[in-house]
Amino acid sequence: MKLLAFGGSSSKHSINKQLATYAASLFNADETEILDLNDYELPLFSVDKEKLIGAPPIAKQFLEKIEFADVLVISVAEHNGGMTVAFKNIYDWASRQKKLVFNNTPLLLLSTSPGKRGGASSLEAAQISMKWYGGNIKATFSLPSFLENFDTESGKISNKEYDDALKEIIRNFDYEQKA
Repeated sequence: MKLLAFGGSSSKHSINKQLATYAASLFNADETEILDLNDYELPLFSVDKEKLIGAPPIAKQFLEKIEFADVLVISVAEHNGGMTVAFKNIYDWASRQKKLVFNNTPLLLLSTSPGKRGGASSLEAAQISMKWYGGNIKATFSLPSFLENFDTESGKISNKEYDDALKEIIRNFDYEQKA
């Protein structure tokens, strides 16, 4: 099994990338790759920009990474109640090359934030949007109050209740793809 994981943020110290990396480590994958969205920066998407530059190779590379994966683990960061520009932008560019960006690959969708809602608004927004673009979301998990519930030194969830909940989700993860 080939697993691809990333956090939906361009922060060099992204808490969502940390959560995605930890969740990815809990799967029994033969191969795991952790993406950094900073490697997929493009101008802000618009149809005018698309007319000027066409289909950017970086967006194609992003799609190829997704197509290679048997399982996706994505942790969406939240900015002002929605998905970050960094994630939404590569998603928008990629969708112009292939509508089913997420390739109907089984997906564990996560979110976290320093706040008590754990990025719940971005998680909800991602669920609504991604289903139209090949987001085969098999399970979701939100970790509230990241700084209180995650040990950044060990790279693990420190709150036993939340850690057990995520491990249970992964134990019961449905790997079947939709046709």
